[in-house]
Amino acid sequence: MRLPKVVPAVLLAAAALLAGCGPEADGPSFVAAPATSATASSTGGAPSPPPRPSPSAAVSPAAGPKVPGRTKAGLLPPVVDHGPRRGDLVALTFDADMTDNMLAQLRNGNVRSYANLAVIETLERGKVPATFFLTGKWVQRYPEITRRLARNERFELANHTFGHQAFTADCYSLPRIPPAGMTEDVAKTFKIIEGYGGRQTRYFRFPGLCHDRAALRALSPLGLTVVDGDVVSGDPFATDWRPIVKAVLGQVKPGSVIILHVTEANARFTDEALPHILKGLAERGLRPATLSEVLGA
Repeated sequence: MRLPKVVPAVLLAAAALLAGCGPEADGPSFVAAPATSATASSTGGAPSPPPRPSPSAAVSPAAGPKVPGRTKAGLLPPVVDHGPRRGDLVALTFDADMTDNMLAQLRNGNVRSYANLAVIETLERGKVPATFFLTGKWVQRYPEITRRLARNERFELANHTFGHQAFTADCYSLPRIPPAGMTEDVAKTFKIIEGYGGRQTRYFRFPGLCHDRAALRALSPLGLTVVDGDVVSGDPFATDWRPIVKAVLGQVKPGSVIILHVTEANARFTDEALPHILKGLAERGLRPATLSEVLGA
């Protein structure tokens, strides 16, 4: 069954900003990716440009849990926005974007870092579980930080493509990956991430959340679950920490998947917002958990 999906304007603006990129020894253990119904998401609390027509489409998953490996021929991978709306668990997810343009900004000294260590330190000090969606190029640029993430038993590692290219023809200024290269791009990124061990998953997030049936079909051999999210923080273009907190706490519910970023120069206030988000979740009786725990709750 095919359901319409509207990509939040906040996320679209974030994708456009990231495309522009202004200054700013154990083996892997795989986590099964459960299937959950997809729903449209909304946002608020941060400025955004006028929405553009979305190329995204959500596809409801087949019945039963996903397991690592290959999807049966002809089946599309599950697409999920959130977990069950019961209990007290929510998923904190952090995207680690890296494009060729961002790498150029680092090389020429326009940008100091696209790795927000303060975010990681806050999670470590509070023993807070989180799931990190890593691009292959971010991993290659920050191998020691990736090892740090992998060593933390409360962190999961997931896939955000190799170079944050778009998988649809119109994805908010992101350069497009050729359709013939989609499968290999994602497979290569899984292989890069797997080399770091830790809590590996078969979760995947499209850049800009842009995907259509052709993109999903290209990923069907990889045995993955596509994770969008129902709480878009807007942190990549926020000019203060307060709108980020407002956006998250104004949308969050049991089972929510919260989208944040760990790309410091392109999400400058995430580290300031995070303690307030954690405090607000606790006040609402909500508890951060890994994505696999939330989706499998």
